[in-house]
Amino acid sequence: MAEVLSQQDIDDILKGGGNFNDVKTNEKEVLPYDFRLPNRISKSQLRTIRNISENFAESFGSYLMTTLQTVVNIRVNTVDQIYYSEYVLSVPDPAVLYAFTIKGTDIRLVLELNVDFALALVDRLLGGNGNSMKPQKVITQIEQKVLSNVIEKIMFDLKKAWMVVDNFEFKLDSFETDIDFVQLSSSNESVLLISFEISIGDQAYLMNLCFTTFAFDPILSKLSSKKVSNIKNSKYYGMSAAEVIKLQLSEVELPVVVELGETQITFQELIDLKIGDIIVLDNKIHNELKVSVNDKLSYYAHPGIVNNHKAIRITKNLLTNISM
Repeated sequence: MAEVLSQQDIDDILKGGGNFNDVKTNEKEVLPYDFRLPNRISKSQLRTIRNISENFAESFGSYLMTTLQTVVNIRVNTVDQIYYSEYVLSVPDPAVLYAFTIKGTDIRLVLELNVDFALALVDRLLGGNGNSMKPQKVITQIEQKVLSNVIEKIMFDLKKAWMVVDNFEFKLDSFETDIDFVQLSSSNESVLLISFEISIGDQAYLMNLCFTTFAFDPILSKLSSKKVSNIKNSKYYGMSAAEVIKLQLSEVELPVVVELGETQITFQELIDLKIGDIIVLDNKIHNELKVSVNDKLSYYAHPGIVNNHKAIRITKNLLTNISM
């Protein structure tokens, strides 16, 4: 119900002594709308894209953690729609830019790696600690070749993350150091920008994925499906870095070698060896065998047979000095 003003209130307002802000109105707040930047992607679809991006970040982060042998954490910073001209202004010069297309669609995208991140990757992949300084921050052809495996892994992880939407095939078109040569879209078109923060040790870097949105309509209809909207976040959520590393290491395969014994023969005896000859080893039948894991002596064991297969029974664990 509207507030009724008294004659005294009316007289005060006319005299300039009243406060118009004290008068309550039923007018709704007017929200600005930019007709030049239509929201092609709804908020619910942006949330779905964020979940897809988080799954990509999880997979790519696990790869970097295993490859670089250090703690790596990747999180999604923002998922937003902006003008392509705004994105172009944010790209440094020189830059590390990889232009992609999705086969069978008109969708194009650009992957932007922070220059320091790219150089740190190259240094670590070549055996360094990632802290080397380079006066000219331009990626050479040799450094591009070193990064090629990382880029292939990014394409694979993108395909795997977007598999819930469709079987997209990401194809690398070119490498550029200047955003003006990419020509992803016209300056007044909207683009989808996904920004990631990559933490390696105490260093943090940015990585951006920029999609054209004018060809996104066929994908947007699939993003609204129930199957896609129920995408779960990373399975590592809530786990510490040590727990993630332990989980990843638990699946690593290691070579195990059992040494039956040792002996020495002359070169002439080696030349004269023929099928059926017997070489007597230094080990006695009751002696323990050496068991090496990844070329490191780790256990002692006794030989035997299990289900018609040769086997060993561990008798001593050298890693913990425990006899069994």
